[in-house]
Amino acid sequence: MANDAGATPAIRLQRPIDFQRDHARGGNADRPVSVVVYSDYLCPYCRRLRYVLARLRQALGERMVYVFRHFPNEQAHPGAEYLARAAEAAGMQGRFWDMHDRLYAQELPLTADHVEEIARDLGLDLERFARDISSPAAAARVASDLAEARSSGIAGTPAIFVDGLRYDGAWDFYSMLEALERPVAARVERRVRVFASLPASAGLVLLLAAAAALICANSPIAPLYRMFVESSFGIGPPGGTLSLTIGEWFSEGLLAIFFLLVGLEIRREMTVGALSDRRAAILPVVAAIGGVVAPALAYLALNRGPAAVGWAVPTATDIAFTLGILALLGERVSPSLRVFVAALAVVDDILSVLTLAIFYPHEFELNWLAACTGAVLVLFALNRWRVYVTLPYAIATAALWIALHGAGVHAALAGVILAAFLPARPTPKAGPLLAQAATALAALEQAEVDAEASDSKRRLDQEPLWDWASRQLSAASDRLLSPADRIERAVAPWAAYIILPLFAFSATGVSLAIDQNAPGARTIMAGVILGLVVGKPVGILFASFVAIKTRLAISLDDVNLRKFIGAACLCGVGDTVALLMADEAFSEDIYSSVAKIGVLIGSSAAAALGAGIILSERRGAVTESAATPGT
Repeated sequence: MANDAGATPAIRLQRPIDFQRDHARGGNADRPVSVVVYSDYLCPYCRRLRYVLARLRQALGERMVYVFRHFPNEQAHPGAEYLARAAEAAGMQGRFWDMHDRLYAQELPLTADHVEEIARDLGLDLERFARDISSPAAAARVASDLAEARSSGIAGTPAIFVDGLRYDGAWDFYSMLEALERPVAARVERRVRVFASLPASAGLVLLLAAAAALICANSPIAPLYRMFVESSFGIGPPGGTLSLTIGEWFSEGLLAIFFLLVGLEIRREMTVGALSDRRAAILPVVAAIGGVVAPALAYLALNRGPAAVGWAVPTATDIAFTLGILALLGERVSPSLRVFVAALAVVDDILSVLTLAIFYPHEFELNWLAACTGAVLVLFALNRWRVYVTLPYAIATAALWIALHGAGVHAALAGVILAAFLPARPTPKAGPLLAQAATALAALEQAEVDAEASDSKRRLDQEPLWDWASRQLSAASDRLLSPADRIERAVAPWAAYIILPLFAFSATGVSLAIDQNAPGARTIMAGVILGLVVGKPVGILFASFVAIKTRLAISLDDVNLRKFIGAACLCGVGDTVALLMADEAFSEDIYSSVAKIGVLIGSSAAAALGAGIILSERRGAVTESAATPGT
């Protein structure tokens, strides 16, 4: 594959097909399917793909529209840009596709003399053709496609989009035909990918789950809802260590998987992300600390005595909602501000984990604490021994989860501990992996050619060679990802669309008809709302101001004061962990419910306030010189 540096590949095609501009074939039938390919005339893989595309066009006829866009990788394939401009020059005489086909049909190497010969065979005006190759128009067209591809994060050729969605499947005929014909399973997968590509999809699912819980808890089916959440489900004897309600399983069991992702995110940010550089990391670290201390103080200003135990409820930031809102605001929010908020949320997660472990433990059981130590030592040993198989870690983590639960510590913290010990591997060199994969595929290709030449009826997929090649390809593919990366990729969709919504559904279902006249109920709700809406942004802004003024941290150069304030307000959106804090802080349901209502109201107000502040700035307004509160 021809590689080129780029950003994360986009899920969706950034620029829709424009039949007035794009080079397109077919698509005259009703409801056609489209294949957009960013390609390079010298890329060997693009040259092979043309046979598959030809078979697809033959099979689908006018139902398929094929669009070619340029992505010449001049660094890997010197002369590729010249050939792209030659195709455009032929297009200026109405012969783009003829030149396109001949360039791909010509054996490599391809020289200027070959191009001139092709142009002569096509009957082009050679003088005009020579002028057009060097013309600004041809260069601009190729450069436009190339810049568009790079902005989409395309890193190599061929890059394929099927009906506007990036195609990551196999490049063989039958795999691509299935993607184009779209049977029921493929249609479902497509719709899921489209929804998941939306910036706020995870936050939307979480919001719908919370709304469903509120509806259930405040409707005639409320008894059934409570029966579901409070029904007991145990492993082992009734009343034993693992005899929990459904709500507790969601809270301690499913959230352990979510906290695993939190731990992996923390580790990545501290090694290669925004927290790896000391000067860049100080501002979000200090801001996060201020964003925890200030809302806690705001809550305690209104609550004394027994109600003070809920001080941690307004301190947590929900990263799914916050980053989702920032994504919806689009270009109004700079990339550096998104990175700042993401890093702040990571530090906020660390502080939330410490809060749960230190301030909200249940009655400690020393025997279970000893078992926790043993499980952690096993994880440490597996890491030191460089064990890359998943199963031993899963068994040790399950034992750790049981020990934490038995010790009186929130068992979901097992996920964070596992993340700390999952082994990482040095980034592999591409050369040996390429050689391994190419050797396996070349062997299969040669066997296929030999079978066709001898008119053999044997099936290659039943030969030992096929098994050997598949194992080689699997080994090369697996080496690209560390165990931590593989687990994160496998778990992240489940956490975003299943685990967190289930927890929100079990934790948010509070009755709005609660007795707010209970002692301290109103001040608890007011304290939570005040902490999220006022305390959180004030703490972030004040801590940032002090850090920058004392030169402890550097400001964000491309972020003006208004947007920084808006982002600080958005950090007051606290849902998942804040609801967990409410359950851990209050033993009585009435106060836990009041705190949760405060979380929902405060989060809604913080989201509206933050988005409103950012949107209030005129699009294209000049960035203020005061990039952050301290400048």
